[in-house]
Amino acid sequence: MTRPRRRQSLFHGTDMMDFTELAREVLRIEIEGLNAVLDGLDERFCAAVECLSRCQGRIVTTGIGKSGLVARKMASTFSSIGASSLFLHPVEAMHGDLGLVRSLDVVLALSNSGETREVLEFVPQCASLGCKTIALVGNFDSGLARMVHYPVPVGVPREACVLNLIPTASTTAAMAVGDAFAACLVRARKVTRDDFHHCHPGGMLGRRLTQKVADVMVTGNLPVARPLQSVAEAMAVLDKGGIGCLVVGGRDGTVEGLVTDGDIRRALVTGRLELDLSVRTIMTPKPLLINQNAYVEDAIDLMEQRSITILPVVDDACRLVGMLHLHDILGKGSIRFSQSNLGSEHNESF
Repeated sequence: MTRPRRRQSLFHGTDMMDFTELAREVLRIEIEGLNAVLDGLDERFCAAVECLSRCQGRIVTTGIGKSGLVARKMASTFSSIGASSLFLHPVEAMHGDLGLVRSLDVVLALSNSGETREVLEFVPQCASLGCKTIALVGNFDSGLARMVHYPVPVGVPREACVLNLIPTASTTAAMAVGDAFAACLVRARKVTRDDFHHCHPGGMLGRRLTQKVADVMVTGNLPVARPLQSVAEAMAVLDKGGIGCLVVGGRDGTVEGLVTDGDIRRALVTGRLELDLSVRTIMTPKPLLINQNAYVEDAIDLMEQRSITILPVVDDACRLVGMLHLHDILGKGSIRFSQSNLGSEHNESF
């Protein structure tokens, strides 16, 4: 029996397995670069964050080529957290668009070499208007690093390119520091979930951020048993409810416990299922609850963490107001678990 021929690439007969190893090496170099920038973060980064957090105008990002593309992404990210921002191409700025810049703005320039001519011409013009200036530079001994108010080093040992020429590790590092800026601004400006949604109302993310548990919970014909009712009576309520569980609640509407199909099965297997006894003997006391004003996203995360598909919903006084079932959530939107537990043998009705 002959062995199958190993697949060849279209490039000079190179074995396809070589590309996998090359890709791994690229990622290792990218990680190396990020670690270098991580080790170099210091008070210079903090000073730049404080400058951005105090900005009363807009954050104006700028750069050329790949750095320009990263600068565009930064502006978009800043805007999404409510920090007004725009990308301004340095060449266009020097040919009329400089009129967009105001003295209260902060200019954030990106250049790995720190010697990009177009950026070096643009930044002083902004400073002359009264703007504070920040630079992310790979070469800290450069013209750009020396001319701005807050230089931040983002140099990497090498590019993740066989020629060590293509901007790869350097642009990854710059983008990561931009994300770090955004995360710090969220903390410094006390940005809330509602603030973020105000800037991002559309799409699945918008729905996840705005939809409340009260919007999707079931409120009619809730399966409820009283603590002193017998197991037999509780089983009748559970069967009629048709959702695989019932709530054991007091007369004031508070939740005392929960009984699931699984509780019944386990009591039967262990010989504890006596139909004349109080339902308290088989209920789970102090069950997991969720407030009606919680976000559906939080409910999904809770269900995923605990491998459950149903939650009793309560008001601020811990009174039962509804039941939230995973199927109701999935049936009213595009929300999905990040990793499905629905096939797990431990995932019962509750």
